[in-house]
Amino acid sequence: MKKYIFSLVIALILIFILRSFTNTRMIANQAKGAITNVIIEPNYINVVGDSISTRVNVPEGYKRVEYPQSSFQEYLRHYQLKPYGTKIINYDNSEYFAQHWHEAILEVPVPKNGLQQCADALMRIRSEYLWNNKRKNEIGFKFTSGHYCSWKKYAEGYRPKIKGNKVTFHKTASPNNTKANFYKYLNLIYMYAGTLSMYHELEKVPVSEIKIGDMLIKPGSPGHIEIIVDEIVNEEGDKMYLLAQGNTPAQSVCLLKNFEDTSISPWYRFQEEEPVYTPSYYFDKARFIRFK
Repeated sequence: MKKYIFSLVIALILIFILRSFTNTRMIANQAKGAITNVIIEPNYINVVGDSISTRVNVPEGYKRVEYPQSSFQEYLRHYQLKPYGTKIINYDNSEYFAQHWHEAILEVPVPKNGLQQCADALMRIRSEYLWNNKRKNEIGFKFTSGHYCSWKKYAEGYRPKIKGNKVTFHKTASPNNTKANFYKYLNLIYMYAGTLSMYHELEKVPVSEIKIGDMLIKPGSPGHIEIIVDEIVNEEGDKMYLLAQGNTPAQSVCLLKNFEDTSISPWYRFQEEEPVYTPSYYFDKARFIRFK
C-alpha cells in the first residue's frame, strides 16, 4: 500500500512538473511573439540619408507626389539634413530638453540673437528659396500691424518707423543688396511678424488641397506653425505628409516623429476640422495656410 501511495505521489509530481514546463514554454512563446511584433513594426528611416527625400522612405503602396523641378515643393523635399542623431540645439548652443521628438535636423543655421522662432524659421526657408531662384523681388511679409515690408524696399534703404500700431517707411540707409543685409532684413521681419500676421496675410487651404510647403497653424501670440516638407499618395488617393518645425526658444529646425500613429511615423494623415497632435504641440483643428 505504501509503495502504491509513493508511486502515486511521484506520478502527481511528474504531472505537475510537466504542466509547469508546458506553461512556461507557452508564456515564453507569447513573450517572444510580443517582442517580435515590436521589432517588426515598420521603420521608414534611412539613417544614411542626407536629405528629406533620402532620409524618409515611402511605405509600400505609396509614391511621392511629383512637382516641377524648380518648385518650392521640390526645394523642401530635397532639403539637406545634418547627420542622423544630431541633437536639437537652442540659439545659445544649449541642448533642447526634448531630444526624442525628431527624426532629422534641417541645415538651417540658428542665429545667436534668439529671434528665429517657429514662424520665423519658415519665413527664412521661404525667403532663401526665393533668393536662390532669382525671385528676390517677391520676398516680403506683413508685420502684425498689417503693414507690408518687402526686401526690395529694404535693400533700397527704406526702414520702418514704428509708433505703437502706426508704421511709416523712410529712406534712411544707403542701397545694399548683399546677402548680409538680407539677413538683417529677416531679423527685422522676425521682430514684427509671426504666426498671427502670417495667418491673416496668407491664403487659407482646405485639407483636401494641401501640398508640400503648406503650413499647419494655430494663430496667436504665442501660436505655433509647422510646414509640410514631403507628400505621398497611394492608388486610392490616400495621402500622407511629413512635418518640420522651428520652435521657441529659437532652435534647430527638425523633422517631427508621429507619436499618435507610430505605425506610419514620421508620416502624418490629416482630416478636415480634426485636431492634430504633434510631439511639441496640439492643434485644435487642421488649419493650413500657403505662401504667396
